[in-house]
Amino acid sequence: MALILNIETATKNCSVSLAENGKVLVLKELNEGNYSHAEKLHLFIQDILEEEKININKIDAVAVSKGPGSYTGLRIGVSAAKGLCFATNKPLISIETLGSLAHAISIKNGFIISMLDARRMEVYAAVYNSDHLQIREIKAEIIDEGSFSEYLLDNTVYFLGDGAEKCKEIIKSDNAVFIDDKFPSAKEMASLSYEKFQQNNFEDVAYFEPFYLKDFMATTEKKKLI
Repeated sequence: MALILNIETATKNCSVSLAENGKVLVLKELNEGNYSHAEKLHLFIQDILEEEKININKIDAVAVSKGPGSYTGLRIGVSAAKGLCFATNKPLISIETLGSLAHAISIKNGFIISMLDARRMEVYAAVYNSDHLQIREIKAEIIDEGSFSEYLLDNTVYFLGDGAEKCKEIIKSDNAVFIDDKFPSAKEMASLSYEKFQQNNFEDVAYFEPFYLKDFMATTEKKKLI
């Protein structure tokens, strides 16, 4: 038996699940307009463990969404996961955020394009086939009328994630299907983290860092000219 605590904070969705052998026992998440990870994450973890009457030392691993996504959200999730691993001496598992998101839907044919909002008209996106296998690397890209045309030419393409919303008015192909209300969740992480657990595919807790894809850009106020 493998009990794995899954943590997803790469987007506005603060999500935690406890899974046994890849099956979700309990899921708590909050997807609201504001990022609430700092306030909610540890409460969700505590609530889940209390609800299942499980001591944190009884889990077998901690899994965390590795990105890309929100810089602050990823930092909060990874810091919490690493802290739990250090405290319990349990292994750390990382799950690609866009890959996990792709598992939110099942299709028989065509492609899945998971995409997260990267501000303005830019998205973080990756392409998956109907078996959820990644067939194109993750990119930060500006969306225009020709985006993903090679996939849309002869196939149905399913766009999901908060980055898909900005594509609706730009990508006009009849083969494009935009799916609302799908976002990275600790629910989809459960089976993926269990697969990695069986393979002993663990991260080095001391050195693991989120996958930001782009460098964090801090903004400062411009000085007024006198």
